[in-house]
Amino acid sequence: MSQVENVIIIGSGPAGLTAAIYTSRALLKPFMIEGEEVGGQLMTTTDVENFPGFPDGVMGPELMSVMKKQAERFGTRFLARNVTKVDFSSRPFKVWVGNDMYQARSLIISTGASAKYLGIESERKFLGRGVSACATCDGAFFRNQEVVIVGGGDTAMEEATFLTRFASHVTIIHRRDSFRASKIMADKALNNPKISVIWNSEIAEIKGNKSVESIIIRNLNTNETTEKSVEGVFIAIGHKPNTELFKGALAMNDVGYLTTKAHSTYTSVEGVFAAGDVADHVYRQAITAAGTGCMAAIDCERWLEQHGH
Repeated sequence: MSQVENVIIIGSGPAGLTAAIYTSRALLKPFMIEGEEVGGQLMTTTDVENFPGFPDGVMGPELMSVMKKQAERFGTRFLARNVTKVDFSSRPFKVWVGNDMYQARSLIISTGASAKYLGIESERKFLGRGVSACATCDGAFFRNQEVVIVGGGDTAMEEATFLTRFASHVTIIHRRDSFRASKIMADKALNNPKISVIWNSEIAEIKGNKSVESIIIRNLNTNETTEKSVEGVFIAIGHKPNTELFKGALAMNDVGYLTTKAHSTYTSVEGVFAAGDVADHVYRQAITAAGTGCMAAIDCERWLEQHGH
């Protein structure tokens, strides 16, 4: 039997690392199972200009690296592997990495969410070089440029409207002939003079040299293709919380985001806390994830104290 950890943190984005900084400073000796994609979504972002404390901006991977060093400084231990199974039915909780079992008095889950992408080869190539899944994060890099956004839901409408503050023009590309978005959001976008729509279409290919220069658009009714010059491609077709592992173990909403009790990070299981995008489908920012990482650490520390640890 392995030793029982005070707290195991699953996931290594801004939420998990902030939780690690706080729990390690509280002398809880946290053990973080980082996952094989260490550092979360920020590892695929280039310039981060909206994280407080970096007046000249900071590269996503660099921000995660300094956060990790800070957690390490206070004694956090790390394992860069994926959790494969969990058992929250009794305490201590059990977490497996392959055949290795780890036990913990408390858990902080910060496995994040992944943006859904189109799945075309050229998309990955230009990620962070003209292709983005976050208009709020990257819109400001496209001042006076032509951009397109793919999607038809409320988020796509909201992000298209947001992008008009910076871009010279925003084209929404949608697979169907009407939006899924609520009428009020759709009307707002459709009535904006800086937004136009290409219906019944998809992006077949993204082209460019060092960064995005144009896209090939395929009409789904006629199969005809046209090329359009653009400098930014924003994907707004939704996010998928990384919660497969916790199905049946923790309460989640119909999309799979972990549900937490009001104004706290408590999940449906006493002693298990959730932080960051795994439980936040509204803001999805590095700074809000870090904020809930702090909350989860404080909730966890107080809970352990009440339970005599």
